[in-house]
Amino acid sequence: MVIRHLHNCEATHLETVPVKEIFRGQTVWEGEVEVFAVDHPKAKKCYAWSYNQGQPDERFTTVLEVPPVESPITAVRASIVADLKKKP
Repeated sequence: MVIRHLHNCEATHLETVPVKEIFRGQTVWEGEVEVFAVDHPKAKKCYAWSYNQGQPDERFTTVLEVPPVESPITAVRASIVADLKKKP
C-alpha cells in the first residue's frame, strides 16, 4: 500500500533480507528490508522498511532500485545519506 501511494505503481513481495550497516565499527542501522518487484517506469524493484513497527509513530521508508541503488544494503545507505542531508 505504501509503495502504491508513494510511487504510483503495483508491488509484489519477493523476499525479506536482513541488513546490518556498520560505519567506523559502529552499527548505524540494523533491520529487515522487504524487497518488492514493481511495475514502475524507472525501476524493477523497490526496497522498504519501517521504524517503530506497530507503534502510532511508525514511519515507512521506500527506495526504488535506481542507480546507485542496486540492493537492500545500498537502499539503506542511500536512505541514511538522504536523512543526513535533511539535517541542518
